[in-house]
Amino acid sequence: QVQLVESGGGLVQPGGSLRLSCTASMSDTSILSMGWYRQAPGKQREAVAMIISDSNSIYLDSVKGRFTISRDSAKNTVYLQMNSLNPEDTAVYYCRANTLAGHYWGQGTQVTVSS
Repeated sequence: QVQLVESGGGLVQPGGSLRLSCTASMSDTSILSMGWYRQAPGKQREAVAMIISDSNSIYLDSVKGRFTISRDSAKNTVYLQMNSLNPEDTAVYYCRANTLAGHYWGQGTQVTVSS
C-alpha cells in the first residue's frame, strides 16, 4: 500500500508560479515512476508530467517549457514546479505513483489561476 500526500496548491495570478509536492509513504525503491495529473471541471483527467528517472521525464505538450518535474529519492518526494501559469492550468492536480503492485493516487490539490 502506498499513501501519497500532496501540498502546494493555491490561488495564483496569471504569469505566477507554484510548486507542488507529493510525498510517498513507502520506500522510493518500490516505486517505478511518479507523475502529476490534473482534472479541470467538466473535463477528463489528463497526464501533465511523469518522471521515470532523473534523466527521463515526459510532459504534456501545453506545459513543456513551463513545468518541471523532479524527485528527491531520499525524501520519497516528487515535485512539480509550475511557472508562467495561465487560467487554462486551473484544475485539481493529482499525484500518482506506479509500482509493481499497481498505481496509487493522492487526494488532489486545487490550483486556481485567476486575476
